[in-house]
Amino acid sequence: MTVKTSKLSAVPGGESARIRRLAGGQAFLSRLAPLGFIPGARLRMIQNWGRGPLLVALYDTRMALGRGEADQILVERLAGEDDGDGSA
Repeated sequence: MTVKTSKLSAVPGGESARIRRLAGGQAFLSRLAPLGFIPGARLRMIQNWGRGPLLVALYDTRMALGRGEADQILVERLAGEDDGDGSA
């Protein structure tokens, strides 16, 4: 089975996703991993207006990400799941 991945920045508001891979460098990984951005974590996009920062819910915490950061987070979109807060 092939899993289709997309950039986190492409996930519309209200949709859930599972993190598949972080494509950034060591500094990027060192900053985001302690916040819970690790492969397998589920999140929910709260706000993605197509410009500016995105707002995501991960482990009962809301976090803002820059669009460039979100472009480096590859996710599997989870259709039909509304509990994407990472508490699986």
